[in-house]
Amino acid sequence: MAGVAPRRRVTIERKRQAPVQNGITTPQLPPAAPRGLCTDCGISRMSNAKACGTACQFIAPDYPALETQVHGRARDPARNPDELHFGPFRTMLRARLKTPAEGAQWTGITTRLAEKLLEAGAVDAVLTMAPDPEDKWKPMPVLITRPEGMAAARGMRMGYAPLLALLEPAAAAGHKRIAIIGIPCQVYALRSIEATLGFERIFVIGTPCSDNTTTESFHQFLALLDENPDSITYLEFRADYQVELRFADGRQRTIPFLALPISQLPKDFFPLTCRTCVDYTNVLADITVGYMAGRGEQWLLVRNARGAELLALLGDEIHTEAPTSAGKRANAVKGFLANTERAAGGLPLRRMPDWVRPIVSWLMPRIGPRGLEFGRTRVEMKACESVVHLRREHPARLKNMLPEHVWKLVAPYGLTPGPEEAPAPRSGKKPAPHADGATAPARHGPPPG
Repeated sequence: MAGVAPRRRVTIERKRQAPVQNGITTPQLPPAAPRGLCTDCGISRMSNAKACGTACQFIAPDYPALETQVHGRARDPARNPDELHFGPFRTMLRARLKTPAEGAQWTGITTRLAEKLLEAGAVDAVLTMAPDPEDKWKPMPVLITRPEGMAAARGMRMGYAPLLALLEPAAAAGHKRIAIIGIPCQVYALRSIEATLGFERIFVIGTPCSDNTTTESFHQFLALLDENPDSITYLEFRADYQVELRFADGRQRTIPFLALPISQLPKDFFPLTCRTCVDYTNVLADITVGYMAGRGEQWLLVRNARGAELLALLGDEIHTEAPTSAGKRANAVKGFLANTERAAGGLPLRRMPDWVRPIVSWLMPRIGPRGLEFGRTRVEMKACESVVHLRREHPARLKNMLPEHVWKLVAPYGLTPGPEEAPAPRSGKKPAPHADGATAPARHGPPPG
């Protein structure tokens, strides 16, 4: 979203919307403004497209300021060591719905939370994604105003979608209290402009993002997995080092991570934005619902009072227990870093011999990082990846794009900031009030992203 564009008028063309069914509307949205590092969160499509300059996480993110704004405090490893990796949280849980929702990616916690908000009248609308009518894998931004409409939002989509462009249609429709289901780059931008939006209340249900790509590129990946890719109805990267596929005829299949055809993907399959993202766990959501530390169940991070309020809505519909941790991450991260450095430099990857792959695939779910340690592993891998790719492709951005906590994550692996790479200082202005009573440092320094 880097760059600016002149302010422009945005007209919501209701006559061109899809018909309202089950409380679901799909407003006609303007095109995205041209940007450099951009995931099309939707802000460039809004009336003030210049807001990209102060909202984009790929310019100069200020996580301590926004964490304080949203949660009342920044991450504090002295309070809980896992906050260095996962951001501020009150409670961390393994969880599942006792009765899984049909069509859900896991058991349906994310969409059930939004459904309960609508049932309780706590929000007027939910801003989320549904499958495009012409491509079940393509995300389509939708406004949902009735609980039964949330069923259409279940499951995974792959691709970029301008979720935040729905904010103006939601306001124009008279909605005062909304919920948003978003990935980290969308949530960071939302929090940056939240105080200017005029909504009475916003609930944010966040999901971790384990790298995104375009829908078109995702179809290439599916074609490498099965000779009939159109028959695949479900895909999930699981915490047991397996990818699970489900098919239209009811078949199921798992593929070990080590057997995936990653080497056959184009170099730009994962865009630079995803390879340099520093917020894997969606630290600015009220509640994060993911899988990384779930060990077969979902993983919840309740981050603030609104997150606790959301979880309470589920009552006895949900089973929760304490997360567990096993294995060691250091060797896995070191190996990932070595291959990332070789790939970024254009060198061939060090590939494991074919006869070894089945052995390691069998061992990893048993002796590799599991539970919370798996989550820590992925966060450290992403942090290393960000340093390597920014050094290679945008070295001047390092001091502004990488927060201080990222350097702490990569320090054990020999990655330290050079004289021109150390995080840029912030001015430390007094915090501004937050809608829910917390305080937040005012925006300052280079435009945060």
